[in-house]
Amino acid sequence: MIGLLGRKIGMTHKFGEDGKFIPVSVLEVGPCFVLQSKDKSLQLAFGKANPKRVKRPLIGLFKKAGVEPQVFIKEVKIDNAKDYKPGQELKVDVFKEGDFVDVTGVSIGKGFCGGMKRWHWAGGPKTHGHTSHRRVGSIGSSTTPGRVFKGKHMPGHMGHKTVTTQNLKVVKIDNQNNVLAVKGAVAGPKNGYLIIRKAKKKK
Repeated sequence: MIGLLGRKIGMTHKFGEDGKFIPVSVLEVGPCFVLQSKDKSLQLAFGKANPKRVKRPLIGLFKKAGVEPQVFIKEVKIDNAKDYKPGQELKVDVFKEGDFVDVTGVSIGKGFCGGMKRWHWAGGPKTHGHTSHRRVGSIGSSTTPGRVFKGKHMPGHMGHKTVTTQNLKVVKIDNQNNVLAVKGAVAGPKNGYLIIRKAKKKK
């Protein structure tokens, strides 16, 4: 189950052979470079970086692998990791049209949000005399249980979480430009970094 690193270019659409409208996410996938080959994982790097902005320990890692400094570094699990060597280049051609992929990214951050936006609370009464329209209100009982249960829905930081969208169908591949188009949406903003893996099972 190979995986590559990439970034989200944006969304567009295409029409299928039956004329149906298909929403499509366009991803730049690779070229990725192998930094280290471990027992059951590969350490991959993607996206050219400004050498002046790379920390010294990472510069040594890149020199050892014979790779120019890259921005995005992640480990991808793979059974036959020993078949790959440091410095090896991996491109989008590991995928083909009709494959199903799992795409992992960091969702768009929304900042601090109230409970109505974050958890879709109904809110309090809106009629005359009421003042608790969007407030939290009571969050627990009295003597029993005498505490607030863990995981209680409350206002707080919304978004900016790692999200994996599974079983997205590959509808088009441009090997020359390392571009992959998948059916549906993936997590993250434009130019957000992603991990793209072959799905274990098809829908």
